[in-house]
Amino acid sequence: MIRSGHRISHCLKLALAASIFLSPVAAFAEGSVSAAGVTVTNKGLVAIGRMPANLKDKFGETFGSGSGMAFDTKSWKKDGDAYSGALWLLPDRGYNVEGTTDYNTRINRIELRLTPAAAGAAIAADKQQTGVVAKLADTVLLLDNQGKNMTGLDPESGVRAASGALPALPEARTGKVSLDPEAVVLLSDGSMLISDEYGPYIYRFGADGKMLSAAQPPKALLPMRKDALNFSSNNVDAGGKKPDPKDPDFGRQNNQGLEGMSMTPDGKFVIAVLQSAPRQDGGDSSSTRMNTRALVYDASDVGNLKLVHEYVVPLPTFDNKGKVAVAAQSEILALSDKAFLMIARDSNNGQGLKGDTSVFRKIELVDLSAATDIANGDFDGMKPVAPKGVLDAAVKPAAVSAFIDLNDTAELARFGLHNGAPNDSNNLSEKWEAMSIASALDASAPDDYFLFVANDNDFLTQDGFQVGAAYKAEGGADVDTMFQVFRVTLPGMKK
Repeated sequence: MIRSGHRISHCLKLALAASIFLSPVAAFAEGSVSAAGVTVTNKGLVAIGRMPANLKDKFGETFGSGSGMAFDTKSWKKDGDAYSGALWLLPDRGYNVEGTTDYNTRINRIELRLTPAAAGAAIAADKQQTGVVAKLADTVLLLDNQGKNMTGLDPESGVRAASGALPALPEARTGKVSLDPEAVVLLSDGSMLISDEYGPYIYRFGADGKMLSAAQPPKALLPMRKDALNFSSNNVDAGGKKPDPKDPDFGRQNNQGLEGMSMTPDGKFVIAVLQSAPRQDGGDSSSTRMNTRALVYDASDVGNLKLVHEYVVPLPTFDNKGKVAVAAQSEILALSDKAFLMIARDSNNGQGLKGDTSVFRKIELVDLSAATDIANGDFDGMKPVAPKGVLDAAVKPAAVSAFIDLNDTAELARFGLHNGAPNDSNNLSEKWEAMSIASALDASAPDDYFLFVANDNDFLTQDGFQVGAAYKAEGGADVDTMFQVFRVTLPGMKK
């Protein structure tokens, strides 16, 4: 989420904005961009689907949607002009407004059928949002290494001591490990990697949901308050008090953890990206937090991820009522160990919120091939790489190019959707945070895929039930889970 930060001078704002807008961009034919020697192409929006806001899972609790998403590629099949299969959809830490709840973190299996429209074609009104028909098939609770439920509760100042191969873990007042899950990678054996905001860590869970391992990030990303590890995200405790200080002095900012994560197509690497810059790199201000980190791990042993590369990724900036604002990243999709797609967006605008019109929601292409590798050096310790948002002169950042505009007016209109007023159920909701692909299974276009993008609906409904109590979201919000599907060309994705 966006939080207010310190003001900076107008000149510095312009300089920071220019440093982003002048990042190398390689554009080709309309709808195509290139990174690390690979050209990717957007062939257009082809399907929309919904799942109702008041849907309950098998535990009788309100279903939350896409903080992360991973296709079960083994299930994917083509049947005439339609496709069917399953994916795993990861909700975050549960419904909360002021403070967090003891929500048992979990992951949901979704079975779906896709009937794509032709790109650019007109669509009958009754078919505009039925291209994806999705149903909730199963829910798996996430458990710690002892087999106990994990929780969405803020860890406050709680830290479970390192034990065995596990590092120190965020721990709630209940004694449960705290988890705010954000991205998921499905592995071939049915186990999965899940990244989180609190740590910010990468966990491996078995197919049964039990934690198998945990990877701690470099020291530069660990949240520190008063020289001590403190995983709180500035939420109230049982007594209604917030942490002091409210923000970490160092490391990841509150609610800005490992928001994006993906495995490379060859299975050799896992890339995880911090949502925005660490505190010491300008992350203490919403105007200077653009220099985030991409961590590249050797995944030859997924239970013991090893950091091998690290790069600075300059997040896009945009004008927000005359002020420089940063579009924090919400998810990534790895194309190789040198390139990935990245959702970057604004906040506080969309269905269910007071602001109705999003200024920036795009899928970007990130090229790491010429960027400076800062892994395991001084910048992974206490030395800032971008103090006050100004990147160290010795460090070359990744190149970022615009690929797909999720706010494209013409494309949305084809499916009865819009960005902005009226702020109704057909206005895009705020948080688009999940992304995954499935093959088009087209022999004439073997590099074509369906790129699924899903929203995180924050459990917003007027008919909610969680942690033993009914609830109604503020402001009358009823936000469906929604899928947008694009047909894209992504060379080199086949394993």
